[in-house]
Amino acid sequence: MNPLQRVARNPTAYRWLILRGRPIAEGLEALLRFVSTGRVGVLDLTGLPSVRVTTSGRKTGLARTATVQYVPVADGLIVVGSNWGRKRHPSWSANLNATERVTVRERGHRFTAKVRLLTGEEREAAWATALAHWPNYRIAQDRAGRRQFRLFLLTPTD
Repeated sequence: MNPLQRVARNPTAYRWLILRGRPIAEGLEALLRFVSTGRVGVLDLTGLPSVRVTTSGRKTGLARTATVQYVPVADGLIVVGSNWGRKRHPSWSANLNATERVTVRERGHRFTAKVRLLTGEEREAAWATALAHWPNYRIAQDRAGRRQFRLFLLTPTD
């Protein structure tokens, strides 16, 4: 585990990050993606699993790309719309919610995936898996109050 990953996994440091460090992390993400032509971002530096998802904007139809942390599962990837624990869902989750397919890029490997919003018992099981993988989601969920995070299953297609 690298030093940045240790800091990111520390609940106290994570609380500070979501309360005060978000603008710094988002700015650094944009800068790193620009300088590396999309190959490296903040989550890569911390050693956390991340992918870039590209889909059409639900309002504009233009391509929209977001870097998201994921949880690996047997049939694909789970992505969590935590939005740093803010009161609103992240815009990328609204775009995923409005589409059936997304392009996923992970370290140069690109594939198309089927998108499915998880609900009910399936969502609860996926949430438990996400918490086991990244316990800091609980901190973000507590901060978000009554907003329940959207969880999506991205299943690679042939």
